[in-house]
Amino acid sequence: MTTETTGVADAAGLRHEIYSYSGEAQFLTGVLSFIDDALAADEVVLVSVPKDRERMLRDELTGPDPSVVFMDTSALGRNPARLIPAWQRWISERAGEGRPVRGIGETDWNGRGTAEIEELRYHEWLLNLAFTGSPAWWLLCPYDTGTVDPEIIRGVSRCHPFALGDGGHRQVPGFVQEPFVWDDLEPACDPFEEFSYTRGDLAAVRDKVVACVTPYGLEGDRLRETLVAVTEVAGNSIAHGGGRGTLRTWVRQGTLVCEFRDEGVMSDPMIGRRAPDARSLHGRGMWLVHQLCDLVQIRSTPETGTIIRLHIALPRP
Repeated sequence: MTTETTGVADAAGLRHEIYSYSGEAQFLTGVLSFIDDALAADEVVLVSVPKDRERMLRDELTGPDPSVVFMDTSALGRNPARLIPAWQRWISERAGEGRPVRGIGETDWNGRGTAEIEELRYHEWLLNLAFTGSPAWWLLCPYDTGTVDPEIIRGVSRCHPFALGDGGHRQVPGFVQEPFVWDDLEPACDPFEEFSYTRGDLAAVRDKVVACVTPYGLEGDRLRETLVAVTEVAGNSIAHGGGRGTLRTWVRQGTLVCEFRDEGVMSDPMIGRRAPDARSLHGRGMWLVHQLCDLVQIRSTPETGTIIRLHIALPRP
């Protein structure tokens, strides 16, 4: 079924739409039509795409247009958990100007590992939840079928209630916001170090991490940031995870992984992905962890307890 939606005002909350394309020409055809429709409806377009795609779009647009805003997400790093609060901030700023907003968000898939890909898929699923009840806006997510694995595209397609293709916008038949189904975590890299901790052991947790990274040259501010993150997660285990936990550390392909396990349960899927309220001292811990680490994986169920993996890129030799 093709819908004739032409403006953001026709949506409620987030209209989350996937665009599967093949090659540069098809990318330009779909994305430029999306931009043209937005400008015709007097809407602002926020564009966050890889640099090569940004150059293509700038070349095709007829001069600078204040209604088309290009956003550089490189400062956010490769942790997908930083994207939702960034979109929320951008949407809030533009909504304050009184104009409807569209977004175009494409991920750079070059060099993405298994853990990052899984977190990106979760990010796409969380977008629908994060913007429930928000001001209406429309996000188009382009995926290049020539470079992105078909299995990845099938997975993220299930996170989008709408699709652009065949010359029009359509609802995805049978879309339901079902509970997210995780793939299994990658096995710990052998050999790994393991340490059980409880109250009074936070200094020992930090010492274990320092011992693990010292041979790899992690030092200075980046080491201090890492130690803040591991202290926060271990402290959460002690405060909310049964008073104790287990730390495992290993290095895989130039990345330090610190895995924490405890008996607690995190029931909020958005934990660490909301910008903390400036007036409150609560809700800052996992937010800070996401800002300090290159990737954070959280798995938490009543049956298994909580597993949190912190990924920190090590200095290149």
